[in-house]
Amino acid sequence: MVQMLDEDGTADPWRRRSRRSRRQMPLWQELPLLLVVAFCLAVLIRTFLLQAFFIPSGSMEDTLLIGDRVLVNKVVYDMRDPVRGEVVVFRGTDRWVAQEAPAPPTNLAGKVGRTLGDLVGVSRPGEKDFIKRVIGVPGDKVWCCDKGRVVVNGTPLEEQAYVSEDSPVDLPPNPKECRSRQFTEVVVPPGQIFVMGDHRLVSQDARCQGPVPIDNVIGRAFMIVWPSQRWTDLPVPKTFTDLPRPAAAPARPAPIDPDPVGGVVLILPVAATLTVLAGSGRLRRTRGRRLLP
Repeated sequence: MVQMLDEDGTADPWRRRSRRSRRQMPLWQELPLLLVVAFCLAVLIRTFLLQAFFIPSGSMEDTLLIGDRVLVNKVVYDMRDPVRGEVVVFRGTDRWVAQEAPAPPTNLAGKVGRTLGDLVGVSRPGEKDFIKRVIGVPGDKVWCCDKGRVVVNGTPLEEQAYVSEDSPVDLPPNPKECRSRQFTEVVVPPGQIFVMGDHRLVSQDARCQGPVPIDNVIGRAFMIVWPSQRWTDLPVPKTFTDLPRPAAAPARPAPIDPDPVGGVVLILPVAATLTVLAGSGRLRRTRGRRLLP
């Protein structure tokens, strides 16, 4: 004779009957609960881990086009400082000229949609949010030009792979506007970064608006996620790999993997959804069984 036992080795027909008699949560009750869980997870992820940003201008073309949405890692710089070549989103200082912001919606539906978009991180950026590429880190000496090239710590950068429409080299430098490719040497202050747009002809950046405090950096843009045909990552260009270390900066440990939260972001919604399903009775944990002769 074969008898089915619980995982603790005891036969308990009453408990089995009780489990079978337990009613599942109706779908019309479960679906709103799942939606609430998904929304709460989206808000938590947006606040602490990742956020999608809309590209409103052409200052990073052709790396980023108007209308692209990029995924920003918001925890990486809690573990280390930005490094040269990374694309970062940050809040501009008082010196930075605000971007042209879209007119706020006037009707109720538009206001609700914008609020929800802000919560889950898919709305347009604020007028003081910018996205640029890190060219210099604390202690770096940055200037232009050596045969038309930006120089970092005495090494010219080969930027053809990402720079679109560079500024004219024959215009004299102007500290109040970024029309010229030339700018005088800047020693990046401690706790700040020197950033520039890839579309140098139109980008208003650190050349004329000054370095940006690292504390103002929201996170690293590491992937284009929309539109789908432009889905790609945003790696550090090779020209930044062998630059000399800044003389004024102490030696630092090797940077931690910049995108360690990807797996966590995928696990959290799945785990929470499985928990809700289990509580509703749609997913049952398989109990251990043992066969007795």
